[in-house]
Amino acid sequence: MSAAAGRAVEAVWRIERARLLGGLVRIVRDLDQAEELAQEALVAALEAWPRTGIPANPGAWLMATARNRAVDGLRRRQLLQRKHAEIGREQAIDGEGRDPDPAAALDDDIGDDVLRLMFAACHPVLSPEAQAALTLRLVAGLPTAAIARAFLVPEPTMAQRLVRAKRVLAEAHVPFEVPRGADRRPRVAAVQAVLYLVFNEGYAASAGPAWARPDLCHEALRLGRILARLVPDEPEVWGLVALMELQASRLPARSGPDGAPVLLLDQDRRRWDRLLVRRGLAALARADAFGRGYGPYALQAAIAACHARAATAEATEWPRIAALYDALAALAPSPVVELNRAVAWGLAFGAGTGLAMVEALAREPALRRYHLLPAARGELLARLGRRGEASAAFAEAAALTENLAERRQLLRRSENLVGMPP
Repeated sequence: MSAAAGRAVEAVWRIERARLLGGLVRIVRDLDQAEELAQEALVAALEAWPRTGIPANPGAWLMATARNRAVDGLRRRQLLQRKHAEIGREQAIDGEGRDPDPAAALDDDIGDDVLRLMFAACHPVLSPEAQAALTLRLVAGLPTAAIARAFLVPEPTMAQRLVRAKRVLAEAHVPFEVPRGADRRPRVAAVQAVLYLVFNEGYAASAGPAWARPDLCHEALRLGRILARLVPDEPEVWGLVALMELQASRLPARSGPDGAPVLLLDQDRRRWDRLLVRRGLAALARADAFGRGYGPYALQAAIAACHARAATAEATEWPRIAALYDALAALAPSPVVELNRAVAWGLAFGAGTGLAMVEALAREPALRRYHLLPAARGELLARLGRRGEASAAFAEAAALTENLAERRQLLRRSENLVGMPP
């Protein structure tokens, strides 16, 4: 297979994988079997597409291939009669992966295989951390190392967590079905948490050559909008949608022509997507209209709104952002929130104040290998004119990140400070 063909198949797989897996889980009601069928469909594509070319609807091709293998497997296990009705409904799936059966559509108020998969995977038999980790693997297709970085835990710990989650589901004989009515409400928070993590991975990729993965951002945003229609009375769902809309508005300005990262304060705000900004502000207003106060997602959206309303970086209301981070740290404390709070305080009340807060966080075990800690320290040191120390901090951050574009950017910042007069 040529390198170009391999990259094409990989790109299609990255786009279609979650929909394919969600559709297969709906058919076979078994996670391990669905994953095996999806992998078999990928192998078949790797064998066929370099000869025949990528089909006009690659998602439908993958689904048809996996579905046919599911039927064959059911025959071999003499379960065709029991499953025939379920498989038969899938025979006429259209190019978008929708079920054309009107009766089935009326019974399915979610209407999206990926979101359906997320609700099914976020089963209360699992801990919230296991729900989020497993769903990240299923929906975003993230490797164990990336999921471990998202949770600030060692990779072996995350590998054990994923294996244990699958074992718990198997031992509890959990059916991969979508909860309805009152059973669904407790899972909304877990689904929100996963959408948040998927979006963050797209916004700032934890590893690989690209600074961002807009495909993940847009998929998380699409699913968030569907979730908001399903539970329109949940203010935090609207807060999450607002946050994703506002953050996604910056994507066109987050990279230069060569793909190099462009940090927030250096971005050309004329390139921000104003439609997404308006949608984000409207979603935040909707969350506010419930009158219940802001939750963690709405607070982060309010911070993003401060940036969106500032025509220039210099016009940013940093004291307001610092106050919002104070509220977020009180409501949902975490080392990462405290780091962001320290940066905001440094920009609002002086770099010395922020640096003292950042250096106090150096003792946090969870941040020991978190590259944004030395990166934030380097930024504050540079603002204080301590260029040699700032250069060393940026070099330390570059050594810790697994994202190649970000590593190059941090090394450039480190090198640019070397030899500059104090």
